[in-house]
Amino acid sequence: MQRVSEPESFREALGNAVRKAGIAKVAPGEVPTAKSLLAAVGGARGLVEAILPGLGFLVTFAITQKLLPSVVAPVAVSLVFVVIRLLRRSNPTQAIAGVFGVALSAGLALWTGRAEDNFVLGLIINVCSVAVLLASILVRWPLIGLIVGLLTNEITEWKKSPAKRKVLTLATWLWVGLFSLRLIVQAPMYFSGKVELLAATKLLMGVPLYAAMLWVTWLLITSVYRKLPEPTQSPLGR
Repeated sequence: MQRVSEPESFREALGNAVRKAGIAKVAPGEVPTAKSLLAAVGGARGLVEAILPGLGFLVTFAITQKLLPSVVAPVAVSLVFVVIRLLRRSNPTQAIAGVFGVALSAGLALWTGRAEDNFVLGLIINVCSVAVLLASILVRWPLIGLIVGLLTNEITEWKKSPAKRKVLTLATWLWVGLFSLRLIVQAPMYFSGKVELLAATKLLMGVPLYAAMLWVTWLLITSVYRKLPEPTQSPLGR
C-alpha cells in the first residue's frame, strides 16, 4: 500500500473538513486570499448575519435610548435570517444559533433592566475562551494543536515535531491574545455603562478581528505543514 505523506494527509483532511463545515475553500499550502477569508466567516451571508443584529441594537439604542426596542430589534433581524434560509431551502443551523444567542442576551438585559447586560454573554464567552486556551497551554496540549491534530489524523503525532509544537503553541497564544484584548477593551465600557461605545466596539472587534486571526493562524499552520519540493533526479543518477 502506498504511504501517504504527512503534508498530503494534512491537505486532504483539512480540505475535506473545511468543505464539510462550509468554511474556507483554500487549497492547503496556498496563501489565503480575501475571497477565502470571506468564505471562512460564512461568506457574504454569514458576514451580514453576524453584523446586522449588533448593528440593529446600536442604531435602535442610539435613536430611542430605550431598552425594549433595542433588544427586540436584533432578535427580529435574526429571525428574518432564519426565515430567508428556510425559504431558500438552505441550512438554517447558523441562523438558528444566532437567534438563540441574541435572544438569550436580550432576555438577560430585560431581566436586569440594564442595556449593557445585552453584552454579558459575549464577555462570558471571552472569559471562558481565555481560560480554556490557557489551560490547554499549561498542560502542554495547546488547543490549536489538538484541532489541527484531529483534522490531519495525527492526533498526538504533531507533538513529536518541535517545529509543529512551537508553531501550534504560538497560534494558541495568539487566540488567547485576541479574547484577552476584547475583555481588556470591552469590560471597562460595560462596567462604566457606555452602551453605545460598547456596542460599536463589539462590532469592530468581532468578525474583522476573527477573520484576521484566522488568516494568521492559517499562515502559521501551513508554514510547518507545507509539502517540501520533490528532489529532482539528475540524469547521471539514472
